[in-house]
Amino acid sequence: MGRRSLADNNTRKLIRLGGGSIALTLPIEMVRELKWREKQKVTVKKVGKTLVIKDWKK
Repeated sequence: MGRRSLADNNTRKLIRLGGGSIALTLPIEMVRELKWREKQKVTVKKVGKTLVIKDWKK
């Protein structure tokens, strides 16, 4: 399996986890830029036909 071209770098597939969950991998460059860490809590909000993922705030 070769490396993706830069144009395809942000195209991702949804992966089924167990019975009812779906996972999505995020580009590592974006995660590093946001300074997010493993096991960090985030919120997911549906806005129209778009999902918005934000850092979780208490």
